[in-house]
Amino acid sequence: MGFLHTLAGPDHYLPFIMMSKARGWGRAKTFWVTLFSGLGHVLSSVVLGFIGIGLGVALSKLELIESFRGDMAAWMFTAFGFVYLVWGIHRAIRNRPHTHLHVHEDGGPHEHTHGHVEAHTHVHEREKVNITPWVIFTIFVFGPCEPLIPILMYPAAHQSVSGLLIVAGTFAVATIGTMLVTVLAASYGLSFVPFGKMERWTHAIAGGTIMLCGLAITFLGL
Repeated sequence: MGFLHTLAGPDHYLPFIMMSKARGWGRAKTFWVTLFSGLGHVLSSVVLGFIGIGLGVALSKLELIESFRGDMAAWMFTAFGFVYLVWGIHRAIRNRPHTHLHVHEDGGPHEHTHGHVEAHTHVHEREKVNITPWVIFTIFVFGPCEPLIPILMYPAAHQSVSGLLIVAGTFAVATIGTMLVTVLAASYGLSFVPFGKMERWTHAIAGGTIMLCGLAITFLGL
């Protein structure tokens, strides 16, 4: 269930893959951002499920809460993706390559092509605190694991507490493990794809992908 739930929802891996490419994250940073976001995603539903079961809250009420959380996460994905898309387009336009002509002392002309923004941005980005991973983490905390509480936790709770813990733990490991394998494998493969002139548009592409993920959740129920 955890494996299929993760693969069926592109929002579980596409944002990490695209942001890793756009922002130049190494494998270690990609791993940790994905891991902690996955933990926040699963544990928020696990904690809600334990509280609901412990207090005897009706399953229908918990499903209503999870549905509300899912809608919030979808719109947060959409809004973040849209803002990042606009910023990425603005950045790509400003960083459009252009040619300078220089004349050397010997009288020989020399031309070279560059973009001003790209040459300086990476240095400044390292100096600032990058809030992008925290934004993604926050969105994943709001995002529920829809099948966990009604399909797994509630039936297991009728058997034993130990069974409930085992079911929740197994689901968490399967979900987060699938996220990590998918993200790291796809990011590694994407590193070999030559973007060429499209390289300066990677931020816009990442933002557009995240926005589409949010819209897919809202209107297609992914």
